[in-house]
Amino acid sequence: MFSRGPGIAGAPVPLAVRMRPRSLEEVAGQQHLLRPGSPLVRLASDNEGTQAAVSVILWGPPGTGKTTLAQAIAHSSGRRFVELSAVTAGVKDVRQVMEEAMSSRDLYGSSTVLFLDEIHRFTKAQQDALLPGVENGWVILVAATTENPSFSVISPLLSRSLLLTLEQLSDDDLGILIDRAVTDPRGLAGRFTVTPEARAAIIQLSSGDARRALTALEAAAIAADSDLGAPVDPDELDLDDAGLLDVGDEDDEDDEDDEDGVDDDSDTATRAPRGPVITDELVSQAVDRALLRYDRNGDEHYDVISAFIKSIRGSDVDAALHYLARMIEAGEDPRFIARRIIISAAEDIGIADPQALPIAVAAADAVQFIGMPEGRIPLAEAVVYLATAAKSNAAYVAIDQAIADVRAGAFGRVPKPMRDAHYAGAKRLGHGKGYRYPHDHPIGVVAQQYLPDELRDVRYYQPTDHGHERDISARLDKLRKIVRGE
Repeated sequence: MFSRGPGIAGAPVPLAVRMRPRSLEEVAGQQHLLRPGSPLVRLASDNEGTQAAVSVILWGPPGTGKTTLAQAIAHSSGRRFVELSAVTAGVKDVRQVMEEAMSSRDLYGSSTVLFLDEIHRFTKAQQDALLPGVENGWVILVAATTENPSFSVISPLLSRSLLLTLEQLSDDDLGILIDRAVTDPRGLAGRFTVTPEARAAIIQLSSGDARRALTALEAAAIAADSDLGAPVDPDELDLDDAGLLDVGDEDDEDDEDDEDGVDDDSDTATRAPRGPVITDELVSQAVDRALLRYDRNGDEHYDVISAFIKSIRGSDVDAALHYLARMIEAGEDPRFIARRIIISAAEDIGIADPQALPIAVAAADAVQFIGMPEGRIPLAEAVVYLATAAKSNAAYVAIDQAIADVRAGAFGRVPKPMRDAHYAGAKRLGHGKGYRYPHDHPIGVVAQQYLPDELRDVRYYQPTDHGHERDISARLDKLRKIVRGE
């Protein structure tokens, strides 16, 4: 089941390495970078290694295919391919590659593709050593990084390269990788049956990381092949009349069968169990991590986020942190969590603590800037601040009441002193006449009608006695007495 490396007693090769695509056609996801005519496709399709090409920097989270794309280019392109890792390579190694690339160009007329993994680990001096080769076309640099190149790659190198951003793999992309690994001779070679629940569990645990998905699958396969993998009675599995394990829609009465009575739709069925069966419980044991029942598009998604917001509103900081942890561990999009935190700050804390909204926005910016898993820290700080802050929805209620009045037609003409008087003829119409400029008065506040006549006595904002709004309430009473004469 598990391939070994070259040699008399080669070590086992991880499933994620064995299943690495050999061409761009096998790559799952990142289709926005693999359109016909794109830089990566042109580079990979140059069988002669003589076409002009530009250097690229691949930026994306771990497990999204940066090394995979480089390896696919290596297998497809006619160019000489050299791979270095910034973790172990130094300036000496880079200069050696440059010298060999110059010789290859001068002797054979072809350029060299240099794949440099973890380029953000290179110092400025080490990155400077790449510039002559990239500038003069001795090498075509394909660099990979998990950190923002704007801060981790020197400007001269950025200006000479195309920055390509990789996205986290979708659940569908991960499903394709898992299905391929189960059946491919390089992978599990069809020796195992993966239940739909186990497949979904692996996808859920992977959080868009292909390497993590294949590692979890391999761990579950090892467990299924050992004492952990208790025999599963095929009669207990959801098999159809043809002996297939259903992984698609429950309603398949309209599916057409061929002459042998076997459903041809490979998207909705797999072969009957062969060998050990990988279940979701086995996946949980193998990766030593509890399976969260959390569907990012289902009821659990809405239930958890609802409990999260209500816990903040109810000032239960421990409950709020619990639901935050559940979302993070389930692979919820951290940007979604950050947006909900910002809404909570505006809706439930409001002016009772004016710092709540800036802190929530800062947490969202921090997550966008540093990514996960470190992003969990500013998210947690914002949640703790919001849950323990004074609460008020007065501003939220006030704007909704004002909108309701406007929608109901409760509005009138803007009073003439409040109208714009900066265009020709405005003064003749009386616009701005009688307007009292507050800054011309000692206390900066004057008696004056700002609302239309129909709404002159309306009150939308009613501050509470919570937190900062206690001070606002007293000040607002004084302001209304002066401005409205109340």
